[in-house]
Amino acid sequence: MKIGIVGCAGRMGRMLIQEVLATPGASLAGGTEPSGALLGQDLGTLVGAAAQGVVVTNDTKALFAASDAVIDFTTPAATKIHAELAASTGKALIIGTTGLNDDVRATIAAAAKKTVIIQAPNMSVGVNVLLALTEKLAATLGTDYDIDILEMHHRHKVDAPSGTALGLGEAAAKGRKVALTDVARTTRDGQVGARPTGEIGFATLRGGDVVGDHTVVFAADGERIEITHKASSRAIFAKGAVRAALWTKARTPGLYSMRDVLGLG
Repeated sequence: MKIGIVGCAGRMGRMLIQEVLATPGASLAGGTEPSGALLGQDLGTLVGAAAQGVVVTNDTKALFAASDAVIDFTTPAATKIHAELAASTGKALIIGTTGLNDDVRATIAAAAKKTVIIQAPNMSVGVNVLLALTEKLAATLGTDYDIDILEMHHRHKVDAPSGTALGLGEAAAKGRKVALTDVARTTRDGQVGARPTGEIGFATLRGGDVVGDHTVVFAADGERIEITHKASSRAIFAKGAVRAALWTKARTPGLYSMRDVLGLG
């Protein structure tokens, strides 16, 4: 499978290049950056590997034309454009971008009617197991258990709560058969009063070089259940994304998640 990478020169982009090179059945179709001194550099030498014969360009349309699947860990504005390109070219798109608003999500949903799109708040295999467990526990334990989601990331992360934390909230809300927007509480400050039954809370920490820590807390009178995932390397996200790209082969158009890729339902 020929895999293209948008935003290929960033930290995540370089890890994706390395993962594609290390994965049997995958090859590099190319990579793009909007501008910069790295345009024209071979993707292999960009990551300290042998030359691959494909270089960094700023021609995203050409990248989609040359690829079977494209992996996108960029920005919401760029992801909207990439979803439209995926729809027009019929190429698969794997989206790891976080902080998506309703407009971008609508564009992704429309594109998924024409091609295969995998969109997930986190591409890690472990996190997606955590998502499945969160949904199951929320359904099993009921509203006698208060749910809070604690996340911590490095100081440079710009969105909060993280996309993964919001995904965990969505999983908990799905388990309870409610809409997260109706029960979410993203901040507590001052005299906030007693906690309403059924509320799903979020707490955000930022600091240092933390790749990503997420804990879901189910707290009831007399006991507490906590399930945690800690990422120590961004390589796990690249590994999951390339696995997702390979999974798209021969799939019918639709909007899928990493839980579909992993058979978690």
